[in-house]
Amino acid sequence: MNIYVGNLALNVSEVDLQQAFEAFGEVTSAKIIKDQYSGESRGFGFVEMPAGAEAQSAIDGLNEKELKGLKLKVNEARPQRKSDGGGGGRRY
Repeated sequence: MNIYVGNLALNVSEVDLQQAFEAFGEVTSAKIIKDQYSGESRGFGFVEMPAGAEAQSAIDGLNEKELKGLKLKVNEARPQRKSDGGGGGRRY
């Protein structure tokens, strides 16, 4: 299961994220999304856990819990929406 983790403090590392989730089970990957220009954290990331029950336990156990001073927002990641090609451009 892919898990969205929001409201991350800027000093949270991928190792910190992985360790927090490993308390609930196996973690396949932990990724913090970074700004492509500055390289700084954008304040959110994703954690992949192979077992659904463990992932749900992690969501329940970590949502609203504090990590490095900020309360996490943790939920099941939703698939990224595909663009319809609109984007405010002119239509003929």
